[in-house]
Amino acid sequence: MNIKKTVKALLIINGLQFVAAFLLWLVIGSQVLGRVNPAIYLTIGIMLLSSLLTIMGLYMASRYQNDSYRESMKNLENLNLKLRAQRHDYMNHLQVIYGLLELGEYEDAREYMEPVFKDITRVTRAMKTSQPAVNALLQAKMESAEKKGVDMIVEVGTPLKEIPLEPWELCKLLANLIDNGITALEEKEGEKKLAVEIRQDSRFYTFAVRNNGPAIPEEHQALIFKQGFSTKKEEGHGTGLAIVSQIVKEAKGEISLFSDEKETRFAIRLPR
Repeated sequence: MNIKKTVKALLIINGLQFVAAFLLWLVIGSQVLGRVNPAIYLTIGIMLLSSLLTIMGLYMASRYQNDSYRESMKNLENLNLKLRAQRHDYMNHLQVIYGLLELGEYEDAREYMEPVFKDITRVTRAMKTSQPAVNALLQAKMESAEKKGVDMIVEVGTPLKEIPLEPWELCKLLANLIDNGITALEEKEGEKKLAVEIRQDSRFYTFAVRNNGPAIPEEHQALIFKQGFSTKKEEGHGTGLAIVSQIVKEAKGEISLFSDEKETRFAIRLPR
């Protein structure tokens, strides 16, 4: 959904309805008051009510956009702090590694380098698109997954330069899919894996989010994209995948789900 286009359309509709209703009201009130069928008044009332609802729609669209902007800015600020911290630490890491190599402690140097290299690689993988908000979101989600013991891997094969979605819409889509995967792994014992793949071909942008959590029962798969449906008893669930489905639908894309005992996979295709 393009928020700017939606707001523009709503403004035009609202303006036309208000002007028409106001003119009718003036004509009826000044010339033929008392001789007009009540249905005319009802029609005018409905038009005015429609205008009011349109104004409310504008407010909600603006609020949604502002919330998305704030979330994206927060993620960008966190990514900037992360990069600054890494740059500051590079020299310290290099000094430690150099010292260990000078002492001939090659195994210790290798063990020291592993987490440092992993940290650098994680940030690098999240910064392969041309969408700063998406890069920041992926970085934030990787850190969130790590804190919950989830090994999250990101593979980006496209810069997403011409994707037909606003950045905040794309962030909403990815954030809800990733959060859903992390939640699915919360109660899993043993290794927890989550993979995010972003690619494109000549016709489509494709997004896939996979996790090795428990299988989604077949009877739930047809309902999982419905508003309010959730397998969790706690409040606050049941909206994320519905939001994803709505965004995909408005972008004229497709979403699919595959789930068995080994893997659950959500796949999305958006036309280029």
